[in-house]
Amino acid sequence: MSKLKVYVYAICKNESKFVETYVKSMGEADGIYVLDTGSTDDTVEKLKKLGVQVKSEKIEPFRFDEARNKSLDMVPNDADICVCTDFDEEFEPGWREKLETVWSKENPTRVEYLYNWSFDKYNNPATTFYISKIHKRHAYVWYHPVHEVLKCLESNEKCVLAPGIVLNHHQDLTKTRTSYLPLLELSVKEDPSDDRNMHYLGREYMYYKKWNECIDTLLKHLQLEKSTWKDERAASMRFIARSYLGLKRKEEAKMWLQKAIQEAPYLREGYVELANVYFEEKDYQNAYKYLKEASMIKEKPKTYINEEFSWNYYFYDLFSIVAFHVGEIDEALENAKIALKMNPKELRIEQNISLMQTVKESENT
Repeated sequence: MSKLKVYVYAICKNESKFVETYVKSMGEADGIYVLDTGSTDDTVEKLKKLGVQVKSEKIEPFRFDEARNKSLDMVPNDADICVCTDFDEEFEPGWREKLETVWSKENPTRVEYLYNWSFDKYNNPATTFYISKIHKRHAYVWYHPVHEVLKCLESNEKCVLAPGIVLNHHQDLTKTRTSYLPLLELSVKEDPSDDRNMHYLGREYMYYKKWNECIDTLLKHLQLEKSTWKDERAASMRFIARSYLGLKRKEEAKMWLQKAIQEAPYLREGYVELANVYFEEKDYQNAYKYLKEASMIKEKPKTYINEEFSWNYYFYDLFSIVAFHVGEIDEALENAKIALKMNPKELRIEQNISLMQTVKESENT
């Protein structure tokens, strides 16, 4: 098998603390090309010392798609494969060989691979889904000012899954996302028919506690012709519900959570959020009903819509407390033990287990 020319490209600004780990992770490529958009730290100097091809250019007003396209322009024209990554991401070792194998066998124009977007405090993958930012050199371009997407300009795009390639994301929580909201508003203004960024804009309003703006925007998302992905539609319904909770309108929130469950009954999130509303009202019977239904969903789908609270210790902790309140002691103990295994340093869960065991023993005597 002849060796393919594989190049990594990226954008950056003030990423000094990530430079060494990033370059090491991407080092299986034939070269790394980086567009620096205005670093004021020693990012550029570090990159150059490590042999990275760097170009500095300020983009004003800043847009992620323009920056991505300019970084892609830096990649040699004879490249076979282009790999777009960010500085807070790392490939697991051996990715190059796996990529060459699938590329030579399948002859794709684009490759999909596993992406661990977040990790729990024990460094276990929490939110996992597939992305496809590996592509052939030509006929691809980035669109949208933020939450940019890679689009193929040809009609014969072929995207295949590359087994074994895993990209891990270690989010830099010190960075602000203040630019996201105006860029999302611009994106929706430029393309009001785009369902993806309409959803993201509504979600961003929710993050800012702009409840009415969130509701109005996500209602528009649900009405769009392109809005057909049930997972994302259900998420919009849940975010509408959260906004109604923010407005202290619980009944409307419950209605929208019911809609989310009906839209995507195979996802846990709607059940868990609705159960949580009932739990806060001390309506343990209804809370138990929806947590029980959620527990029947055993497999965690690989989609960015998944949220940690539906799969980590929180879910099992909540289920154990609710089950205890409705008298299902065995079920309460079972879920409390799972919660403790996931979060072994939580003294409160240990105390709950001790109480549940005491109650069970008293029932048996």
